[in-house]
Amino acid sequence: MTVIEDIRQRLQALSPQKLEIIDDSHLHAGHAGNQQGGGHFRLLIVSTAFQQATRLDRQRLIKNLLHDLFAQRIHALSIQALTPDEFNHKSAQ
Repeated sequence: MTVIEDIRQRLQALSPQKLEIIDDSHLHAGHAGNQQGGGHFRLLIVSTAFQQATRLDRQRLIKNLLHDLFAQRIHALSIQALTPDEFNHKSAQ
């Protein structure tokens, strides 16, 4: 299973209405601390699970689901976690 497939499978626990995982690893090859450049991802997830959660709580929720992947498979993860209303409002702008 690829790391993207693993992330996608784990995040199904949040019943996402939208889930985009983008591998940006090629942009980071050779930088300090990660010479191969692998494991850089951007995440957009839209879920009603975030309705009453602060931005920090949303990040924690996602990182808890992926916690063991950070040791070897994820070097950096940019997270955009939105409710459906937030996503629709942002898309309308």
